[in-house]
Amino acid sequence: MQRCNKIYNHPIYQKHMAHIDEAERDRKFCLHNLEHSLDVARIGWIMILEKGLDIDKELFYTAALLHDAGRYTGIPHNESGAMLAGKLMPQCGFSDEETELVTNAIREHRINENSSEFSKILYTADKKSRMCFNCAAADECYWEMEKRNSDIEV
Repeated sequence: MQRCNKIYNHPIYQKHMAHIDEAERDRKFCLHNLEHSLDVARIGWIMILEKGLDIDKELFYTAALLHDAGRYTGIPHNESGAMLAGKLMPQCGFSDEETELVTNAIREHRINENSSEFSKILYTADKKSRMCFNCAAADECYWEMEKRNSDIEV
C-alpha cells in the first residue's frame, strides 16, 4: 500500500481534500471526506474477496481514495477525479495500465451500465457506504427512496 499512501500524502491530494472539507463544513448530508473514501475501499474490498475477483487491493484502495477528490472543481467530479488520478498516479509509481484502470473506474463511478467489474464494484461500494437508515438529514435528502440504503449490508 506504499503507492496508495503516496497518493494520500501528495500535496495536491491533500489540497483537494482540504477544499472538500471546507466546502462541506456545514453540510448535513453525506460527506465526501477521507472516512467516506476508506468506507468505500473497505466495502469494495469485501465485495472483491466475496466474489473471488482478481483485483489488486492497492489499486482498488487508490480508486476509492481518489473517486470523490475532484469535487468542487467546477466540472463533474467523476471527470475531475479521473484527471487528478491521471496526474498523481504516475508520480506515485503506478504504471500506465494501472492508471488507466483506476481513471476509468473513477470516470464511471457515477454510472453502473456498460462498466468494467472494477468500476461496478467502486460504484456499488460508494452507494452502500451511505447509512441512510441512520441519517439525521434523511427527511431533507434528495436521493430517491429506492436508492437509499435502508438496511445494514455489504
